[in-house]
Amino acid sequence: MKTKILSAALGLALTTGFLTANAQKAYTSGVISFPTEVRGQPADAKEYFTPDSSALIVTFGAGSFKMLTDAKHDYLAVILDIPVAGIKKAGIATPAELEQGATMYPTFTYTPTTETKTISGFNCTKIVAKDSKSGKTYDVWVTKDVSVPPTAIAFYYKGIDGFPVQYTSFNQGEETTITVKTITNDKAPAGTFGISSDFEKGSMADLMSGQ
Repeated sequence: MKTKILSAALGLALTTGFLTANAQKAYTSGVISFPTEVRGQPADAKEYFTPDSSALIVTFGAGSFKMLTDAKHDYLAVILDIPVAGIKKAGIATPAELEQGATMYPTFTYTPTTETKTISGFNCTKIVAKDSKSGKTYDVWVTKDVSVPPTAIAFYYKGIDGFPVQYTSFNQGEETTITVKTITNDKAPAGTFGISSDFEKGSMADLMSGQ
């Protein structure tokens, strides 16, 4: 009798484990939503992704900006749309600007931990990321509840074991804590991965200088 009970319990445990292991939701395209800030002001961010491209759209009080990248990281464009200031400009990084910009980001090595917690409904495990340039460490909470293409993960977290749900983002020397709220398979609106013809185009240097 005990053997039968043990066998049934073991079978249930194995079945449950199998179902849990296969419960991961795979996204090939979709949108990641999270709150952020722009110059200290609250903003809403949506990152649309496909296997080939990523479009981060940040909406704040005065307007919005969009950042376009590709899977190879050899294309970067930033599009500013500030209606109150009459600004509709796009900066497309030159090869030299891409190369220079890459040096500003951290290069991480990862140390896994056994710490776990639930964030935004995701089952997360902490990974400690160490920047080989500065020696600083950062806590990154990742989940294996979902799988996404590399375009949906910040390139400086390349090789991390999981999808970052809570992490530090880096931009022009600024660090911001990001907490993902949702990820869905919603399709990107038409034109999301492009630059509208009514935007003035230039290099990133032109955009930054206001030309």
